[in-house]
Amino acid sequence: MVTQIVLGPDPAGREVTLDIEELLATRLLVQGNSGSGKSHLLRRLLEESAGMVQQVVIDPEGDFVSLAETFGHIVIDAAAYREAEIVRLAARIREHRASVVLALDGLEIENQMRCAAVFLGSLFDAPAKHWYPALVIVDEAQVFAPAAAGEVSDDARRSSLAAMTNLMCRGRKRGLAGVIATQRLAKLAKNVAAEASNFLMGRTFLDIDMVRAADLLGMERRQAEQIRDLERGHFLGLGPAISRRPVAVKIGSVRTAAKSVVSGMIPPPPPSSVDVEALLMTSPDDAPAAYEAPPLPKVTSAAELQDRIASQVQAAPQEQLPELAPEEVARLTDVVLREMAAEEGATFQQTAALFQDFTVRCRMHGIRSHGLNATEFRKRFSTVVSRFTELEQDEHAERILALAESIPEELLAPFLAIARAAILGEACPDDEELAVMYGTSSIGRARRMLQHLERSGLIVIRTDFGGRRTIALPHIGITTAAT
Repeated sequence: MVTQIVLGPDPAGREVTLDIEELLATRLLVQGNSGSGKSHLLRRLLEESAGMVQQVVIDPEGDFVSLAETFGHIVIDAAAYREAEIVRLAARIREHRASVVLALDGLEIENQMRCAAVFLGSLFDAPAKHWYPALVIVDEAQVFAPAAAGEVSDDARRSSLAAMTNLMCRGRKRGLAGVIATQRLAKLAKNVAAEASNFLMGRTFLDIDMVRAADLLGMERRQAEQIRDLERGHFLGLGPAISRRPVAVKIGSVRTAAKSVVSGMIPPPPPSSVDVEALLMTSPDDAPAAYEAPPLPKVTSAAELQDRIASQVQAAPQEQLPELAPEEVARLTDVVLREMAAEEGATFQQTAALFQDFTVRCRMHGIRSHGLNATEFRKRFSTVVSRFTELEQDEHAERILALAESIPEELLAPFLAIARAAILGEACPDDEELAVMYGTSSIGRARRMLQHLERSGLIVIRTDFGGRRTIALPHIGITTAAT
């Protein structure tokens, strides 16, 4: 499946692309002053990726509700629903993978923050079986993650900031990829901005914002002046999903538009015979016929909206995640396990967190069901961490795997690493390596772990007069080399 979208051309006319699959793992920060083209950029991203991934838009100004007409997004008018209904709607959105726009323009700022916090928190707290990949686009992010206290209450600010921090810091494990846009980096909480690995920087004028933008792009501070000279719709991009080096891009055209946009100047009406001053100053008694306001739009009930979200499933998930052959599932599962095992600090995480990360990564690779429970996953992960899977499956390897069935999961990786060294006739991994596989930084704990394996009869440790150690596996009849 194609995972790249075209943002627009660079100055040389070459296409600049954005890898959506990479974006799901690395997040995006967009910055630019009012009028620099941030909303246009977000609209381009949303339109081009609409058929690839679920989209959830936090829209404080109602700019993105027009996506519903062309792309079928469901618009949730936050002003029409109670907190409990917002919670239920968010849960349905994660369950049914519906693309939605949460329109907050009918609320004042403090209630926008409270509603966004409840909505994002409910997305974040969805059951693990509903952790499907989704882009969460937050426009005007400085409103929801302010760098300093403002005129809103501390309670609203803390809850909104906590929700945004969860989205950017911990959302990846739950399939949520934050895309945040802000007018000023100085107004955005640093711990929220710091979690993004991809950046698109538009025109900005204040020195403090130019310097921060240049730092994020890896530019020298004397080069920051060029950010001030960017034209509307032009951005500097950097990040694993965009480019490994800063690249200039002019954002391409879009098919929808914000309903509130004024396309250009509109001159006032020409002078007429009507006395405008008299018309404006008419007393209520002499006023013309009362103005008839248009009827208010019908508000969709929460129950009706939940039904619409449920009905949006259709065939999209099957098109995005086709059924893979068993051998392809096995191959991709091994790829995911090797990626996780290669990451620094992976063995120090709890099994539950690792399993959740594994499930999300499998979905990102197009695996609808990996077929493993948490216990089976831990065993597979331990064999990859110990590099035991690199061995040819001979009689010794089969007997060791059979013996490993009785070993506690936290001891499995060190035991298999020792067994691998014995089969190959290599020296046993040192205590530091075994400690990492055991998930600890304490050498003492690693040594106590070896003593426990020896008391259990699984290994025999011998140390000669020269201080060299060998470890034997008595059940198999093999020994590591001395070290």
